[in-house]
Amino acid sequence: MLGALPVLLGRAAVCWCAAAAVLAAVRPAQALPPALLAGAVAGHTALLCGARSLVHRARRAAARRRPRATLIVGPDPAARQLAAVLRARPEYGMRPVGLVAAGASAAAAGEPPGDAGPPRLTSPQDITRAVIRHTVRDAVFTVPPHRDPHTAALLRRFIDQGSAIWLAGAAATLEGRPPPSAGPLWGFACRRLDTDPPRHGGAGKRALDLVLAAVALVVTAPVLLVCALAVRLADGPGVLCREEHLGRGGRGFPLLTFRTVRPCVPDDGAEGDGAADGGHPSRVGRLLRRTKAAGLPRWWNVLRGELSLVGPAPERPAAAERYTRSCPEYGARHRMAPGLTGLAQVHGLRAGSPVADRARFDNLYIDTWSWGQDLRIVLRALARLPRRAGR
Repeated sequence: MLGALPVLLGRAAVCWCAAAAVLAAVRPAQALPPALLAGAVAGHTALLCGARSLVHRARRAAARRRPRATLIVGPDPAARQLAAVLRARPEYGMRPVGLVAAGASAAAAGEPPGDAGPPRLTSPQDITRAVIRHTVRDAVFTVPPHRDPHTAALLRRFIDQGSAIWLAGAAATLEGRPPPSAGPLWGFACRRLDTDPPRHGGAGKRALDLVLAAVALVVTAPVLLVCALAVRLADGPGVLCREEHLGRGGRGFPLLTFRTVRPCVPDDGAEGDGAADGGHPSRVGRLLRRTKAAGLPRWWNVLRGELSLVGPAPERPAAAERYTRSCPEYGARHRMAPGLTGLAQVHGLRAGSPVADRARFDNLYIDTWSWGQDLRIVLRALARLPRRAGR
C-alpha cells in the first residue's frame, strides 16, 4: 500500500488543484487558501488509502478462503521453493497443484526423496489431466517463457486455456522490471505477463461447422449409401473403420472412414489418408481412395464436434507422442480441434513431410486465426482436389 502512496497523493493533488483553480476563476472571493487545499489533498489521500486497504484485506481474505489452482513451470530447486512459499502463504491466492518440467530438465525430472510438495508433471498428458482435474487458472514461470521451444509451447498452451500467466523470480527480472502494481511473492519478484486472449472462432466457428456438416451429410447421403453397399458386397461385413485419433486438448476420438482394406487393422504407428493402412487395399478400396470418397464419413465427426472444417490434421496417439518428443511445438497443435483441411495441408505438408514444418504451419494458423484465413484455406483445398483426384 505504501508503494502506491506517491501515485495516490499526486492524483489527489492534481484533482484538488484543478478544482481550486476553477473555483478561483469563477468566484475569486471564495478561493481556497493554501492550508485548506493542503488539508483537502491530505484527507483525500488518506481516504483513498483507507479504502484501498479495506479492499486489499477483503481480497486477501477471499484468496485465503478460495485459492486458485496453480501450476509452476521451472526446474528445481526454485520451483519447489516457490511452491513451498505459496502453500505457506495462502493469502496470495495460489494453490500449487503441480510442477511442470521445462526445457532440458523435463527428461531428467523426478521426485526428490521425502518431498511432500506437488507432483512433478513430465508429459503433456499429465499436464492435461492436472488442468482438468483441478481447474487450473494460473501458471507461474520461474524461467523466461521464451527461453526454449519447450517453455514456449507451454506458454502457448496456458494462454489458449485462458490461464493468467505470472513471471516469478529470475523470469520476472530477466523479462523486464516489474511494474509498480506488481508486488513480490514473499521475496520472489513477480509480475503478470500481458497476453492477448485466444481467437479461435468459438461458437461462430462451431455453428458454421454444424451447418456445413449437416448440409454435407444430406447432400452426400446417396453417395454414402452407394459406397457403403459397395464395401459390404465386395469385402464383407464392417463398412466403417474407427481409428483412434487425438482431438482438441489431446482427447481421443474415433475417426470414421470407409473400410478400404480387408481386414480392417488400424496401425497406430503409421499415417494414412483414408482408411487404416493395415493391409492391401481392395478394388473398391482403391476406388474410394482415388476419388476421396473414403473420407466422407468424417463429416459425422464434424457434426459431433470432434473435427472442424479447417484445423490441424488429426493424428494417431502413438505418432503424436513420438512427434511431441522430437518436436516440442507439435503438442501445441492440440489447442484447436483438428480439421478436414488446414494451412499445412494446402501447402502440401502431409504424411512424410517434416514434423517441424507441419507443427510450424499448424501453430501459425492457430495463432493467427481469422475467418478470412479459413476462407482462403477452403478455396485452396477445393482448388487442389482435381489434381489430387487425378493422381
